Amino acid sequence: MEDVIKGAIQALENGEKCVLVTVVRTKGSTPQKSGAMLLVKEDGSGMGTLGGGCVEGDIWFAATEMLEKNKGPEFKDYYLNEDIAARDGLVCGGSMYFFLDPLTNKGGFLDMGKSILEAYSGGTPVALATVVNSKKDAVKIGSKLILKPNQPPAGTLGDLAIDDLAAGVSGDVADVGMIQNLSLDGDVEVLIEGFTIPPTLCMVGGGHVGKATADLANNLGFNVMVIDDRPEFCNENRFPYATELILNSFENWSEQIGIHTNSFIVVATRGHNFDDLALQSALNTKARYIGLLGSKRKTILIYKKLVADGVPLERINEIYAPIGLDIGALTPEEIALSIMSEIVMVRRTGKGASLAMNGDYIKKVIL
Repeated sequence: MEDVIKGAIQALENGEKCVLVTVVRTKGSTPQKSGAMLLVKEDGSGMGTLGGGCVEGDIWFAATEMLEKNKGPEFKDYYLNEDIAARDGLVCGGSMYFFLDPLTNKGGFLDMGKSILEAYSGGTPVALATVVNSKKDAVKIGSKLILKPNQPPAGTLGDLAIDDLAAGVSGDVADVGMIQNLSLDGDVEVLIEGFTIPPTLCMVGGGHVGKATADLANNLGFNVMVIDDRPEFCNENRFPYATELILNSFENWSEQIGIHTNSFIVVATRGHNFDDLALQSALNTKARYIGLLGSKRKTILIYKKLVADGVPLERINEIYAPIGLDIGALTPEEIALSIMSEIVMVRRTGKGASLAMNGDYIKKVIL
């Protein structure tokens, strides 16, 4: 969503009006999920997407009308019925809830947007709380509160108690760039969006599986760091997209780079002894995910050594090993898919189960 925020800032700096549309929440099968953004500008251009089709077309029209008539912010719901699904090739049965926010320099979004861009660039993580729906006169729809760790909040949602509730969850949301909704007695709904540096894959080991995993992570929008002690497996020709290449011993490798709570570490070195060292260094970080490639037997041997070295069992239980989802992977590329599927599952708080409908459900809805 960084490009959308940049587009909004550029429009405001040029004196243009624009509407920022955000998917607040969804229910059922929908083409986009919470946090998706669309920017509609006064000149008719835009960026971002809500999933395409007539859903996006209808919301785009509403945003254009909002600009033409100088309307205030609005909360809209959209049910994807069978007719819409058939026309647009979407899966029917879902509902989407949108917040349409006309931005102006007076609204203070310019400064907020710049704070968000700083967070994307590796600065202090930011949480933006916005009232997207309200039945209370004192709590105005569109009110915003920007929250940074160890700093006083900027703005207000119109109620100090609601400000405090938003502040209470903002830290975790900001650190990992997630979305959270607060519904307060059905009268007020607040969307809290976290903004931080993009997710980073720390690929410890640049061999065949490491290369395939890093390639896939790059395609999924992750920053990629590669750590190896062999120049032939850690160089720009092999990993041209890497944000950092660390040619270093696997012992204490994590001390050479900055690892944050939106980091995902994959340990896949060339041998058992190196995995020991690499994993122990990984456990000294605040990474959100640490995974170890290898068999159950190898994993247990390494765990025994870690315990002997004083690593608490609670910390060992946080490791994902053997790494990946069970998809029957054999080739390096398939193993990479298994690994990155698990990482996306953790990042998006998914369940890792098949989405296929079972026979009983199909029978119930069809017959």
